[in-house]
Amino acid sequence: MSLLSIRNLHASIGDKEILKGVNLDVEKGEIHSIMGPNGNGKSTLAGVIAGNPKYTVTQGEILFQGKNILDMPVDQRAAEGIFLGFQYPVEIPGVSITNFMRTAVNEQRRYRGLDPLSGSAFLKLMEEKKKVVEMTTNLANRSVNEGFSGGEKKKNEIFQMAMLNPTLAILDETDSGLDIDALRIVASGVNQLHTPDNATVVITHYQRLLDYIVPDFVHVLYEGRIVKTGPKELALKLEEKGYEWIKEELQ
Repeated sequence: MSLLSIRNLHASIGDKEILKGVNLDVEKGEIHSIMGPNGNGKSTLAGVIAGNPKYTVTQGEILFQGKNILDMPVDQRAAEGIFLGFQYPVEIPGVSITNFMRTAVNEQRRYRGLDPLSGSAFLKLMEEKKKVVEMTTNLANRSVNEGFSGGEKKKNEIFQMAMLNPTLAILDETDSGLDIDALRIVASGVNQLHTPDNATVVITHYQRLLDYIVPDFVHVLYEGRIVKTGPKELALKLEEKGYEWIKEELQ
């Protein structure tokens, strides 16, 4: 049984069909990269897996650890172990990162039948996970993403991932807008959190991220379908030749 199994997935926004038959299997211990031109469904696929209600699934199925998750609300999918790192993380003024994360962690524990963490246990966990992305105490004490730079927002996303310890992490263009130092820190955090018991799906335009987070498989999502899958070298070919050769192959 695959950790994530997607079969013939079709999804739309309003009358516009975006995903047109996606098939994908992800096993524990794997890192997958999804690449493709803008507007071809990469972020849509991430949103559909996570349960964003703006998308309507018209056909197909998504199984996560053997469970059909299409009828699950977004919070239940998160509690089941799915994490989505946003391309554009939102600001939440007036809500500190500490309070935000304590609520999120304890809600997931409640869902799984565990007691909430005590204040001291939570703070100990937070101190440990802050080291994953070199987060300063000053940053952790601020409101969620309020006034953060692009790099700080992405660090905070990976910090949240570290705190929640998902079984499947989907990172939607987490390298977008990052300078080389922030990219290194974010990628290092992702690598530290990767284990044989979880999986990561990295959505990116650029091969440079894959120098730091090395995928087991690279998939090309084009016109709403995965049209090509290969090893990490496929990303290098895409960097060199662009996507025109994919179009030519499909003709």
